[in-house]
Amino acid sequence: MIGSADGTATWAERESKGDFDVPVPMRFGPFRRTALASLAILATLAAGPGDAAAQDIRFFQIGTGPTGETRFSIGGLIANAISNPPGSRECDKGGSCGVPGMVAVAKSTGGSLANVEAIGAKRMDAALVQADIAYWAYHGTGLYKGKGAVQNLRAIAMLYPESLHLVTRKDAAIASVRDLKGKRVSFGDKDAAEQVHGRMLLSAFGLPEAQVKLTPMKPGAAADALVAGKLDAMLVVDGYPVPALADLAQRVDIALVPLDGPEIDKMRAKHPFLTASAIPADTYKGVDAEVRTLDLGVMLITGAAQPDELIYGVTRALWHPSTQKLLAESHPRGKLVQLSASALERTGIQLHGGASAYYFDAGVIK
Repeated sequence: MIGSADGTATWAERESKGDFDVPVPMRFGPFRRTALASLAILATLAAGPGDAAAQDIRFFQIGTGPTGETRFSIGGLIANAISNPPGSRECDKGGSCGVPGMVAVAKSTGGSLANVEAIGAKRMDAALVQADIAYWAYHGTGLYKGKGAVQNLRAIAMLYPESLHLVTRKDAAIASVRDLKGKRVSFGDKDAAEQVHGRMLLSAFGLPEAQVKLTPMKPGAAADALVAGKLDAMLVVDGYPVPALADLAQRVDIALVPLDGPEIDKMRAKHPFLTASAIPADTYKGVDAEVRTLDLGVMLITGAAQPDELIYGVTRALWHPSTQKLLAESHPRGKLVQLSASALERTGIQLHGGASAYYFDAGVIK
């Protein structure tokens, strides 16, 4: 952990004490690249039982999010970039620059809460998780207060920001969070992180949950209900442009509710992981003006038990120039995946030993 909002020791202080294990598109193309990775595996296996056995293959599962969200797309790109199946062409010859012998696979999941649970239970090797969820889980605070800390969470990298989209039908007459009173609203499925962020918004505007007709729904079902007039608003926390919302805007006239003003300022002061932002004009059909909102970072996390050498290799592959080029060219959010010390300081949880060793060797941290 680079620093902690709850007054615990800084990364440097804890490292000096030896506390760390530091030794040392849907439309952007993820399906096609995943298929190529799968073909590479099949080609290796087709070489024959003896040859396949002689080449060790390590599979590395990455939890992402629902298939219609950015985390699934970005997770697929990262999985392909850090993979390097046996028999691949060498990196300096235009081949794979991933971890030798490793095949990473991006898996669709329910989102951040499901991913934290999977890492805690050692069912996933890595996952994309919203920064506030990871922080609360690691420290046993916020949403995880009384549930116990998930202490084996470790950070690999801060990736990119997601934005809160409070989406309504244009004819629903909802111009503010306060206008949700008496409306039919979905803050995602019952175990989605949007449930947490939606309730934070209601609290900030002094709107009791009992005064809102909350209906837990998956994003796809919520979009269908919005089109059918059975839902008035839905909350999606994702990096714009969200493919599912772009599709929704083609089916029905939508509006984005601005998230700004004194109530939002107080909310940001209480929840420092949230930052002021804006969704540009014309990001979605019919939304022709910029809309103020809040951003939240997405992290790549892993479990403490993962080998240092493996996570060192994953981290190095993530920040390799070829990976950066792939991300930047394949997805709008990919351009925002950039390495910096300030980004690492926002993780809020302990870095994995292999990741911190890479950052030290790369001169990013001292």
